[in-house]
Amino acid sequence: MTQKPTMWQRAKQIFTKPAKGLVRQFAAARLDRLSGDWFATASSINQELIGDLDRLRQRGRQLVNNNDYARKFVGMVQNNIVGPSGIRLQSRPEDGPSKPDKGAGDAIEKAWAEWSQSCDVTGQLTLRDLCENIVGSLPSDGEFLVKMVRGADAGNRFNFALQVIDVDRIDTTFNGSYEGNTVIMGVEVNAYRKPVALHLFEAHPNDGTRSSRRRVRVSTEDTIHRFKLERAEQVRGIPWMAPSMLSLHHLGAFKLSALLAAEHGANHYGFFTTPDGSAPMLGQVENGQQITTSQPGTYDTLPTGVTFTAHESRYPNETFGPFVKTTLQRIATGWRVAYHSLANDLEGVSFSSIRSGTLEERDRWAADQEWFIAVFMEPVFQAWLQTSLLSAVITLNNGSALPASKIAKFKKHEWQARRWDWVDPKGDMEAKILSVKAGLISPQDLCSSMGYDFEDTLKAIAAAQALAKEYNVNLNAYDGTPGAAPANQQKPNE
Repeated sequence: MTQKPTMWQRAKQIFTKPAKGLVRQFAAARLDRLSGDWFATASSINQELIGDLDRLRQRGRQLVNNNDYARKFVGMVQNNIVGPSGIRLQSRPEDGPSKPDKGAGDAIEKAWAEWSQSCDVTGQLTLRDLCENIVGSLPSDGEFLVKMVRGADAGNRFNFALQVIDVDRIDTTFNGSYEGNTVIMGVEVNAYRKPVALHLFEAHPNDGTRSSRRRVRVSTEDTIHRFKLERAEQVRGIPWMAPSMLSLHHLGAFKLSALLAAEHGANHYGFFTTPDGSAPMLGQVENGQQITTSQPGTYDTLPTGVTFTAHESRYPNETFGPFVKTTLQRIATGWRVAYHSLANDLEGVSFSSIRSGTLEERDRWAADQEWFIAVFMEPVFQAWLQTSLLSAVITLNNGSALPASKIAKFKKHEWQARRWDWVDPKGDMEAKILSVKAGLISPQDLCSSMGYDFEDTLKAIAAAQALAKEYNVNLNAYDGTPGAAPANQQKPNE
C-alpha cells in the first residue's frame, strides 16, 4: 500500500518544483517569433574576418575617397592622435636618482629630431607625416604595417629607416601551416598564437603591370604590424569604421535620392494632358522640341482639350533634416566621437552639452594616443636608439659619441602627445592654478596636460627674461605670477 505524502512533503514539492513552462534564460538568447530573424554564429574572430576582411577594407577605402563624413572621421583620427606637431620625445637619462644627465638627454633629442626628418626610406615623409599616414589608414584598414630598415639601405647616417607597406600585401587567402606553425590570413603564429612572421606579396597584388602574387616570408622582428586587439587570438585588424559603414552607405544613397528628387521637382512644373496623347502646340517648334515661354503678370490659355497637372515635389521636406541628423548621431556613436564634431552641427548645442561630449571624446583620443605610443613609437625608438648608439652618431656638444654600453641609461624617456584647449579656457585654467597652489597637482603635471615640457617651459621663460633685460624691457606678464618669479627674489617681510 502506497503511503500518501504528508502535508509537509506536498508543500515542499510545490515550492521547489519549477512551474510548468517557466525556464530560466536570458531574454536576448530566446528563440521566438520576435527574434527569429536574429542570426548569430559561434565562429572565432579570425574565421569571421577570413571572408569579410578584404571586402571591409575595400568598402572602407571607397567611403573615405567619396564620402565627406568618412573623410572627416579620418581627419579627426589624424588630428587628435598625431596632432599638428606630432608626438614629441623627452629624453630623461640620469646619472643617479634625481640627477638628470642633461648633456646626454639634449644629444638624444637633437639626434632624434634630425632623424625624424629623414626617417622614411623613400625620403618622402617626416616622422610626423609618416605617423599621420599610418594612423589615417586605421578607419578603413584597421591595421598598419611598417618595416624597419637597418644598415646602408636606410639611406641616412643613423643606419635606420622606416618603410610603410600597404596591408593589402598581407595574403589574406593564405591559411594553413608553414614549418610546423599555423598561418592565419597571412600571419604565421606559433603554438601560443604569437605572430612570428608575415607572408607578404612581393608587390601589391593589384598594381597593374607591377602586380605580384609571389609570397615572401618576413620575420616580425623586422616589421611592426599593429591593430587594436578586440578579441582573444585575433591576428588581423578590424576597420575602425566597420560598425557604422553600412549606415553611412545607406545615408549617402538616401541623400543622393533626395537630391535627385528635389532637382527633378525644381525642373518640372507639371504635365500637359491631351485626349490623344499628342504634345500640345503651345509654342514654336525648334529641332523637334516644344518651346513654351512664360512672362511675369501673364495668364496662359491652354488649347481645347488640353489640361494641366501640377507636379509637387516632396523633397526637401520637414522630415529630411531630422532623419539625417538621427542617422549621423548613430554613426557618431558607432565611431565613438561626438556628433557635433563629426557633423559640424552646433545648432541648439548648449555649453554644458558640448563640454560633456567634448571631454568624453577627448578621453577616447587620449587612450588612442597611449595605444599608438605603446605599439609604434616605443618599438621604433628602442630600435633607433640601439642602431644609432652602435653607429656612434649620437654625440655630445664636445663631439664625443654616447657609448652603446650605457644603452640602459639612455633608454629612459617620456612621450609628449598633443593636448587640447579647454572648452572654458579662463575658468578651467583658474581651477588648475588653484590645484597647483593647493598642492593637489604639480606644475609639471599641469604643463604636461597642456602639451608642454616643464623644463623646456622654464628655459623659454628664463631666455625671454634675459632677452628683455638686455633690451631694458620689463616683462610685466610675469609679475605676481605663481611659480614664475626668480628663485633669488626675496619674499615680503624678509
